[in-house]
Amino acid sequence: MKKITDKYSGESLYYEKDKSGLSIYIMPRADYIGSFAIFATKYGSVDSEFVVPGDTAATKVPDGIAHYLEHKMFDQPDGSNIFDKFSRFGGEANAFTSFNMTAYLFSATEHFYENLETLMDFVQSPYFTAESVQKEQGIIAQEIGMYDDNAPWRLFFNFLGLLYHNNPVKLDIAGTVESIAKIDEKLLYKCYNTFYNLSNMTLFVTGNLDAEKALSVIKNNIKNSEPFKEEIKRIYPDEPKSVAGKFKTQKISVAMPMFMIGWKDNDVGFSGKPLLKKTLEMEILLEMIFGKSSRLYNELYDEGLINQSFSVEYAPQKDYSYAEIDGQSKNPKEVYERVTKHIKKLKKEGIKEEDFNRIKKVIWGDYIRSFNDIEGYAHTFVTMSLLDINYFDYYSEYQKITFSDIVNRFNKEFDEDLCVMSEIQPE
Repeated sequence: MKKITDKYSGESLYYEKDKSGLSIYIMPRADYIGSFAIFATKYGSVDSEFVVPGDTAATKVPDGIAHYLEHKMFDQPDGSNIFDKFSRFGGEANAFTSFNMTAYLFSATEHFYENLETLMDFVQSPYFTAESVQKEQGIIAQEIGMYDDNAPWRLFFNFLGLLYHNNPVKLDIAGTVESIAKIDEKLLYKCYNTFYNLSNMTLFVTGNLDAEKALSVIKNNIKNSEPFKEEIKRIYPDEPKSVAGKFKTQKISVAMPMFMIGWKDNDVGFSGKPLLKKTLEMEILLEMIFGKSSRLYNELYDEGLINQSFSVEYAPQKDYSYAEIDGQSKNPKEVYERVTKHIKKLKKEGIKEEDFNRIKKVIWGDYIRSFNDIEGYAHTFVTMSLLDINYFDYYSEYQKITFSDIVNRFNKEFDEDLCVMSEIQPE
């Protein structure tokens, strides 16, 4: 294994690219009682059209199939429950599907290696039948129905629908009742054999463990897998630079109105270190403009227009990105007007270098503290790795950021024409 040490944080991890193509990261943390593992594939809800390596024709699958596949991976040929296997060794397992990733994970305070064997075995052992796939449609249809009245979920997807005309990120991760009705076991196996090829996957383990033993368990449980010799070609529709809409209001039973205000980022098409640097620039900017030490935040808070639910986020991806702020407010439209007015003022008067210097230190402190949350850090590390980013490059890219970079980034982003607002109002 290759040992990588971040001399600024003092943390180390081990890396190996297995002959199967699997990227393996092991990060021992002897000062922790428990351990954590996440086994992820670069496959999410946006990947509904693709060309399998070796093929020439494109494959188009129903929306929601990545999420459906995640559900079906827990089926066992002998009818057993995979969660029972984890529980037998004190492990707590889970899984999730996002726009760009599907991940299977567990945490444990003992019997880590037995749980790791279980994780690797079931993720590499698909078992789908026509009967079980048909049965799952009703279960997922109920899940889709539950989200129809989920205020934060609707707020978010209404927001994405305003930002994007065609990009599949605007579509519900679980698909629709109509789309999942088209899913069968043959499509599931095709998607599995394409996206669950180990050359498209990453395994990250961390916590109180021995690196050599963890690697031995991993390599002994890798099933025969021929790595793809070329990348999976993912096909996405062309996306205009403009937004699809500006405002959307939906009425749901909530105690207080909710809002999500955001900006479409058209500076896309790249990954790796350039994307990491841009992400850090955007995080610094969002904290400078909207953070709890900012003038705007304190004005809005003191006037009762926002409360402690207020948060900010930047979502970086190769093919789409956006910045957003969200929270609860008695008057979301007033928040929107105040935010856009403040951005205009900053565009005219300029942002302050003293704010940049202060916030840059805050961002570095947040990064150092992130090591205290082994599960959160593992999740972030894997997310970044699927974007061709080594998260240990954080400091080298952080160091490069100058006030001039921040000014240029600010002038490029936060265009009022690309600003949208989704709101949920009480029924």
